[in-house]
Amino acid sequence: MPARPRLIAASIALAALIAPPTAAAQFGSSGLGDEYFPLAGNGGYDVGHYILRLDYDPATDVLDGHATVRATATEALSRFNLDFRGFAIGALSVDDAPATFARDGQELIITPASPLAAGQEFEVNVKYSGVPDVVVDPDNSIEGWIPTDDGAFVVNEPQGSPGWYPANDNPRDKATFDFRVTVPRGKVALANGVLKSSKSVGTRTTWRWNQDEPMAPYLATATNGDFETNFTTTEDGLPLYLAVDRPERTGANFTRIPQAIELFTETYGPYPFSAAGGIADNAGFVGYALETQTKANYANEPGSGTVVHEVAHEWFGNAVTPVVWRDIWLNEGFARWSEWYFTEATGGLSAATTFRNNYNSRSTAYWLQPPTDLGGPADLFDDPAYRRGAMTLQALRETIGEADFFTLLKTWYAENKYGNVTTADFMATAERVSGDELDAFFGAWLFGTTRPPLPGA
Repeated sequence: MPARPRLIAASIALAALIAPPTAAAQFGSSGLGDEYFPLAGNGGYDVGHYILRLDYDPATDVLDGHATVRATATEALSRFNLDFRGFAIGALSVDDAPATFARDGQELIITPASPLAAGQEFEVNVKYSGVPDVVVDPDNSIEGWIPTDDGAFVVNEPQGSPGWYPANDNPRDKATFDFRVTVPRGKVALANGVLKSSKSVGTRTTWRWNQDEPMAPYLATATNGDFETNFTTTEDGLPLYLAVDRPERTGANFTRIPQAIELFTETYGPYPFSAAGGIADNAGFVGYALETQTKANYANEPGSGTVVHEVAHEWFGNAVTPVVWRDIWLNEGFARWSEWYFTEATGGLSAATTFRNNYNSRSTAYWLQPPTDLGGPADLFDDPAYRRGAMTLQALRETIGEADFFTLLKTWYAENKYGNVTTADFMATAERVSGDELDAFFGAWLFGTTRPPLPGA
């Protein structure tokens, strides 16, 4: 995601509505303890697959949903939670047996008819209906299922997914997805992965998409509306899905997508997913783009650099994903540096020149905020994670040398593809690949609060 303006909003305190657990009860935790979003995700189970059946009426904004969540208990559970906001729940079952449930903020608290044993596979079905509540982030930006004039713009980073489907909403719990999105005939519904079918019955059309590779819940999408589509393939046979809301958008810079995939495949390793694409919607009031897996969503006409940035996220952010939100520089710093490198590789300014231009133009105050300590959730998408993260990578390139740096990028991707990582993991990998002791370097560039010295200075 490109940087976007942030304003601090008040946090919401969670009220406890459930009685204290008894000694015999075994409850999954109501959050996974992320520093910025402590209630994001839930303990006690691991999701393997989601099936989302969605029927949307843009005339009324009503969304009817049926979510199937297939998971494995990682501990014995007499009760567990899903993250889910709003909606009236019409039915809820666990392994086909009706289950009792309660609501507490974004927590959907489920008590199955029979306790779950550690290691047991189980299936949750939730049928729900209502007008989705747009999620407002701590910085006052919006996300989730966002109505547009002709459909909905659906983006979730960092906490929008529970605004339209029940999820274990933490980047650590990746899963595969099937989508069946029904919209008025003539409209297009775009979700992650590969299009399996598009079938019209009467006045409605159901679009079926499949995402076979693991995906963090925040990267799911079901954007829909009036789109001109171009469903084709790259020269290497990769399905490429392009959708443009004309005449307001042109998607002219979508030509960069195959170019960027080719360069980043050479630089980082094989493209990680079974499809690629982009969605240029007329949703300028949202104000940003997001790297929704395999099809980035653009609220405005995307510029060349933004398209390249979002393609880079398929490797760093989507395939290789931080354990905690505080480490988002591992997404954004890598994507920003990828913009610089794409420009270098296609005959423009070198990344070294762009690096020094940025280094020299930053005031003393800029260096007070390291990319690993952004301050809080309201600052998650502030500039240090992007620009200073990218500068860190270019400085590392010039410190350990070309051969080791590009070996590092390929190693980092290959060893962590479809997994989750931390800053400490990256530092250790850099030292292992280069053979250098880099404590002082990373201390200055990732953790320091003064201007670091230039490499070689």
